[in-house]
Amino acid sequence: MRKNNSIFLMCMTLLFVNFANAQETSFIGKKGLNNPIVDTGQVRCFDNSSQIVYPEPGQSFYGQDAEYEGDVPSYRDNGDGTVTDLNTGLMWSKIVDKKKKSFIEAKKIAQRMTLGGNSDWRVPNIKELYSLMDFRGYAGFSRGGFSNGVPTNAIPFINTDYFDFEYGDVGEGERYIDAQWLSSTKYVSTTMNGDETLFGVNFADGRIKGYGYHRPKSSREKKFHARYVRGKAYGENDFADNGDGTVTDRTTGFIWMQKDSGRGMNWKDALEYAENLVYAGYDDWRLPDAKELQYIVDYSRSPDTTGSPAIDPIYQTTSIVNEAGKKDYPYYWTSTTHLDGPDPGANAAYVAFGRALGKMNGKIMDVHGAGAQRSDPKIGRATSRGPQGDMVRVNNYVRCVRGGSVKRRTGIPLENKSKYPYNVKIYRGVGQEGQEGSKEISRSRFGGRGFVERLDRDGDGKVSRSEFDGPKDRFGFHDKNYDGYLCEDEAPEGPPPGGGRQLRP
Repeated sequence: MRKNNSIFLMCMTLLFVNFANAQETSFIGKKGLNNPIVDTGQVRCFDNSSQIVYPEPGQSFYGQDAEYEGDVPSYRDNGDGTVTDLNTGLMWSKIVDKKKKSFIEAKKIAQRMTLGGNSDWRVPNIKELYSLMDFRGYAGFSRGGFSNGVPTNAIPFINTDYFDFEYGDVGEGERYIDAQWLSSTKYVSTTMNGDETLFGVNFADGRIKGYGYHRPKSSREKKFHARYVRGKAYGENDFADNGDGTVTDRTTGFIWMQKDSGRGMNWKDALEYAENLVYAGYDDWRLPDAKELQYIVDYSRSPDTTGSPAIDPIYQTTSIVNEAGKKDYPYYWTSTTHLDGPDPGANAAYVAFGRALGKMNGKIMDVHGAGAQRSDPKIGRATSRGPQGDMVRVNNYVRCVRGGSVKRRTGIPLENKSKYPYNVKIYRGVGQEGQEGSKEISRSRFGGRGFVERLDRDGDGKVSRSEFDGPKDRFGFHDKNYDGYLCEDEAPEGPPPGGGRQLRP
């Protein structure tokens, strides 16, 4: 009997251990994958400038980000200052300390931090941090006025229902878009004038860039916002050459073209190229979204250190001669529209597998690093723009993808407007890291019945496109059921045009 009891206890112990292991590994992902790629969140379709109805197969602009749905962003607020990503299994710190940190400071804080009963926190790598990016965000534009120094139409590129967020401190002389979060991923080369560089994610303007360790012309270390993570490391690839010109990433289930398009093209043509491609016996290729493409970046490589693009050599990459006359590697289009500036539908995100060039003081140089994610106009001409003179190419290359857990979406899903991105909540962290709590900063917003009464000239109880007095490119953002009218429950929440101080873009 005693022997039987021992066997019973042993079995129960094994069951408990297996259950515990199952709980620990329950976030391995769908279909047993180690690293599911979280969807960008984008649900609206665009042409070269404006929002459009979902295109059908064969129509122009078919195959863009919103028409394909992957692992939908899903989070759980644990009520203890932490948030769990239900796709990746990573646990994140929720609050943001207003005081920015250098990389060294953040590492020390993570090492001594206890939060949610856990003490194994770390500074996230760039793929972990970018997994939180949500492309329903909008960098904003000043025409609609300001609140607390931030354009009232700005939306952070992170779900503020779960994660506290902080724009740049305008009162301290920063730009509101100075909302860079640091990662632990160092650029293996240098940027600007030989500066050591760290990759970070800007959740105010929706980009990955390399940032110098030190402030320009200063010995002081650059400071960032910091968000800490724990859990099994995320972001490693496991590529397999399928022998037919394709490569499978066994951690995600995605199958990639081994070669690229071999030529550059504008965004519309890139979508058509991918949708019409028949390659390796498959005809279901598509243009990858921003998070899918960034996931295959190899941040241990760069043109200046390995003489290669920032991608595993299992892939074939076309070489180019860049604007400075050097051998380099292309920017690659994604299917993701990047909402920014006065014409929020006019740009699409790309990933730089070669140097992310800019023109500073008349000199063309690597300003943001191979592996950066920026954006280009969908049409136009090559030029440079922005404070770092980002080189605009317009005609970028394509590497197509298929497979994974992605399915086609045929229309804008029903959304709860009381949540992100319709009711943006911005917080300022309080106290030291590891302490819980936050203070919400409210924005003055207007809408509902007053909006309709103000603009409804024909008295039909709703606002048509011709009656709308806001920026024309915003009408489609608010027309949730796409019937061509705005009712009370679709009214913008910002003040009327001219309701705040204007600022040049």
